[in-house]
Amino acid sequence: MEAQQGSPLSMIFIFVLFGLIFYFMIYRPQAKRNKEHKKLMSELAKGTEVLTAGGLIGRITKVTADSDSIVIALNDTTEVTINRNYVAAVLPKGSVKS
Repeated sequence: MEAQQGSPLSMIFIFVLFGLIFYFMIYRPQAKRNKEHKKLMSELAKGTEVLTAGGLIGRITKVTADSDSIVIALNDTTEVTINRNYVAAVLPKGSVKS
């Protein structure tokens, strides 16, 4: 007996369906998050309270326009310099205790 073969058109339909599912469930939401994160990075300014990817919470004290680094004050005596891409979130005003 000969094995039954499916139509090539149905196979193409399945690939197109999987492609659409991938686009709407994975690619599009990730692209939206990337766009929002880039907007967030461009709006960083002195005095903004931030959370870093490493878990540090502080207030931005210096933003350099020509490089990608920012200086964050963790408390009155400690400042760290980080790459602005490692800012995970902007916190509401008053989150950091002075």
